[in-house]
Amino acid sequence: MTNLETGRLSDRHPPFKYAALSRVSFSDTDAQGVVYYGRYLPFFDIARLEYHRHLGLHGYWQGEREFVMRSLEVTYEAPARFDDLLDVHMRTIRIGSSSVTVEGAAYRVDDERLMCTARMTLVFIEVETRRPVPIPDEFRRAIAAFEGDGVEMTPS
Repeated sequence: MTNLETGRLSDRHPPFKYAALSRVSFSDTDAQGVVYYGRYLPFFDIARLEYHRHLGLHGYWQGEREFVMRSLEVTYEAPARFDDLLDVHMRTIRIGSSSVTVEGAAYRVDDERLMCTARMTLVFIEVETRRPVPIPDEFRRAIAAFEGDGVEMTPS
């Protein structure tokens, strides 16, 4: 399996330091010709996965222990349309004992217009029992090294 990254470091929209591009396809739009609200979620998910890939944390996607979505809050700012190129920024804002909160913001590349924001909380679980387990120190160190003071960290 190749580990080619489709995101990149970015200083275009601080405090975000990482972004991935997504293009709006025809199937992402609704009868009004704008992105259907639920279709923003895959854009944020792709950016979050690329962010983790960049930090060498993609091993936490599958296995005996992995992250699962606990909650999601989305705010829509402007309508994206077919063929818009979105620059989807991602950052970790909090690491608790067994959960992680990440924030995302999607901007239209052509005019830098903020289209949508999201806040996601993921819980690290043992797959067999579906019960929360502590976030590994390796994960904490990688996020802290990248985000610096931008991440709130609960002691492990």
